[in-house]
Amino acid sequence: MSKIMATNNLQQTANLLTAGIVAGPLFVVIALVQAFTREGFDIVQHPASLLSLGDLGWIQITNFVIAGILYIAAAVGLSRSLREGIGRKWAPRLLALFGVSLIIGGLFTADPGLGFPPGAPRGPAKEFSWHGMIHAFAPVIGFTALAAALLVLARRFWIQNERGWTWITVLVTVAMFTLSSIPSFTGDWETGTFNFVPLWAGTAIGFCYVSIVMTKIRKELTKI
Repeated sequence: MSKIMATNNLQQTANLLTAGIVAGPLFVVIALVQAFTREGFDIVQHPASLLSLGDLGWIQITNFVIAGILYIAAAVGLSRSLREGIGRKWAPRLLALFGVSLIIGGLFTADPGLGFPPGAPRGPAKEFSWHGMIHAFAPVIGFTALAAALLVLARRFWIQNERGWTWITVLVTVAMFTLSSIPSFTGDWETGTFNFVPLWAGTAIGFCYVSIVMTKIRKELTKI
C-alpha cells in the first residue's frame, strides 16, 4: 500500500511539474497568434498586455490567468521535488509569486493607449485607472520574481557542480531582464513611440526556459 501511495505521489508531483513545462510555450503561442491576427495590433508598437483590451480581450485575460495557475501548480511540484539543498524554499515561493503576478496582470487590465484598441489615444494613457495602476506593477513584480527564482536555481546548480546549467541559467536571466527593460529606456513616452520586440523576446526566452528547467527536474524526479 505504501509503495502504491509513493508511486501516486511521484506521479502527482510529475504532473505538477508538467504544468510548468506547458505554461510558457502555451502563453507565448496564444499571445503571438493574437498579435498577428487582432485588428490594429502591432507587435512592434504594442506589448502583450494590450491584448487584454477590446472585444476579444477575454482571450488574453484567460491566457494570463491560466498561465499563472499553471506556474503556481509548478511551484507546488517544485517544492515537492526539491526536498533539500539550496533553493528548496525560495525557488518555489518565487515561482508561485510569478504565477500570482500573471493572474493579477490578467484580471486587472491595462488602460487603452498607443493606438490600441483601435480608436484609443496614440500616446500612452495620460492618467492611470485603479486597475491600470495595479496592472502596471504586476509585470515588474513578476519578472523580478522570475529572475530571482532562476538565480536561486542557478546557485543550486552550482552547488551540485552542474556548471553548464549554472551559466546558461544566469545568461538566460540576464537576457530576459535586459530585453524586457529595453522598451522602457528607449521609448519616447511623450509620443508613445516604442519598440516592444525586445520585450516580446525577453518574455519568450524567460517563459520557455522555465519549461526547460522544469523538464530537467521532472526527469530527475522520475529516475528516483
